[in-house]
Amino acid sequence: MKKVLQLCKDEFVLTAAAILAILSAFWVHPDAGYLAYVDFRTLSLLFCLMAVMGGFQRLGVFRAIAQALLRRVGTSSVRIVLVLVLLAFFFSMLITNDVGLITFVPFTFTVLELLGEKARDRLVVPVITLETLAANLGSMLTPIGNPQNLYLYGKAGLSVGGFLLLMLPLTSVAGALLVIWSIVVGVRRGAKAEEVANAPNGEIIVDKASKQVETVTGHDEKKKILLLLIYLILFALSLLTVANKVPFVFTLAVTFACILFLDHKTLGKVDYFLLLTFTAFFIFIGNMGRIPAFSNFLGGIVDGREVPVGILSSQVISNVPAALLLSGFSENYKELIIGVNLGGLGTLIASMASLISYKYLAKLAPGKKGRYLAYFTVASIVFLGVLLLAYYGMKLF
Repeated sequence: MKKVLQLCKDEFVLTAAAILAILSAFWVHPDAGYLAYVDFRTLSLLFCLMAVMGGFQRLGVFRAIAQALLRRVGTSSVRIVLVLVLLAFFFSMLITNDVGLITFVPFTFTVLELLGEKARDRLVVPVITLETLAANLGSMLTPIGNPQNLYLYGKAGLSVGGFLLLMLPLTSVAGALLVIWSIVVGVRRGAKAEEVANAPNGEIIVDKASKQVETVTGHDEKKKILLLLIYLILFALSLLTVANKVPFVFTLAVTFACILFLDHKTLGKVDYFLLLTFTAFFIFIGNMGRIPAFSNFLGGIVDGREVPVGILSSQVISNVPAALLLSGFSENYKELIIGVNLGGLGTLIASMASLISYKYLAKLAPGKKGRYLAYFTVASIVFLGVLLLAYYGMKLF
């Protein structure tokens, strides 16, 4: 019983979604229409992308790229901060914001440890904050950057190019602000980086205290190269499916079969709770859409106010559930996409990916939790304010 209660606590969004789905079933009794609620294409693509990214992560691909970049940075604290933040920003466009944080936050702790205790104390809070914001903001740009984008992209019927053009202006503003803030942090909290430059073999080792970053062991180099090629092919296949060039059923079958027989441990990297959360919300939204009073009420609130409603609702239930909920009551998907992406800024729970960084910080620097929450909240609100001004400014022209 304790394990069940702990699971409900750890996966509170899933728990809330399941409760809502069950309660809604008392008003709309289960029937054949329930199957029509579930967006199997989105679920399949989420599974495939999470599995492929898990494979890359186990092979140490992202970490190796980060190490190679940092070895070229030199001793400038400004450049070190910029590289760490921009790694999260650009990688999240392709590997999703949560995978980006799982990969780069523990890596960042190791880099900061190598700079020495004083430098680590000065930099850990602002750098982890900026990395978290960077992952959420970079992921806005692409349909595969985060779960809500993947879902709303399918609903909106946009082309990949159309989606990129929609989010490029705000992502560019966010990137510029990240660069400016990172430079300020690097200058004001500057640290020497000789320890990084002189690390053994020029390599930076991922913190052993974190069990989240794992590499494939027990395989020879040929097997690793084969797995890398397979994951690259599966990633390309997923991208083609996102672009509606390949049926999702084919991509799901090929991805599952390849990973099951060649690297089955990677299946454990998939966030099955996220898939269940999506399913529960699909059922709840589908049922609520069949209740005229509720549908008309929520539709009246959302219609024409997708951006502010998306932002405000994300502060309470986070942006993935907000996207799923609001999409059932508005067809202005472009505004919803902007609203729930900007909604990832603000409170710590506005984007569930932000909790990943907080958990790492609470474990590896527990004395910094209060300072981190304060710094993160202020920075997140500043970014939200600037991006809102940019959004409404662009609407005037």
